[in-house]
Amino acid sequence: MAAPALVMLTHGSTDPNVAEVSHHLRYGLQTIRPSLEVNAAFIDHCPPSGPQVVSHLVGRGVNEVVFVPLQLSAVTDHDRDVDVVVERVRAAHPSIRFGVARPLGPEACLLRPLDERLRSALGTAHATEIDGLVLSAEGPSDIRGQGMLARRARQWGTHHKLPCQLAMSDGSSPNVAAAIESLNSQGRRHIAVGSFCLAPDQDFEAQARMALRHGAIAVSSPIGVDDTVLDLILARYAFAAMDLLGDGDESPSESDDSMTALSS
Repeated sequence: MAAPALVMLTHGSTDPNVAEVSHHLRYGLQTIRPSLEVNAAFIDHCPPSGPQVVSHLVGRGVNEVVFVPLQLSAVTDHDRDVDVVVERVRAAHPSIRFGVARPLGPEACLLRPLDERLRSALGTAHATEIDGLVLSAEGPSDIRGQGMLARRARQWGTHHKLPCQLAMSDGSSPNVAAAIESLNSQGRRHIAVGSFCLAPDQDFEAQARMALRHGAIAVSSPIGVDDTVLDLILARYAFAAMDLLGDGDESPSESDDSMTALSS
């Protein structure tokens, strides 16, 4: 019996660089699991949409689909827009079985590629000194996601022996400007910002510009395509696929893997 198709679901953008991340993730997953049907679908702004992808899959004889929301800020509650997509495809294809994985979430393993992206940004900026960090995350998040992101900020700062402030793009926590100002009030003047997001969407661009205007010495690029992200997508898919088969195992506990240092 063929495995359920995997459909990554995220918000799109008129900027092709945003959609490109999902398409590169699809290519990476297909390389790892060539026998698995993998697709990228977008909730808005650009094709293909969730219903378009599902209609294509149904036309090819696929009868089970697992959606994996690519949200990093939530632990249990995916974007409401995901529910709208799933409701639409269920109504259009009542004979197809659908599953929805929990969001990727703020897993500790993602701090590794975050460090790599920030090291690159610091090198480009020729920055030789850091005395503060800001973890800039996307929104919205659920309650557990907010708590986990705050924990990740503490964990990241502790690892690098630097104070670290969490900033959220949706206003559920201080934005990046307020986070930088808070560190400035502690006498910190060489502040770097790590972007805890997957793609260079409008939220990322707005937070990056704001950070630089308020004196950040470097802002990392989004995490983007990375082996850690690919493994996390497959893990979310696997558990949702098991639930689809009626084997409701519990989700894996969060990983507290060690992280690489900013300096080589």
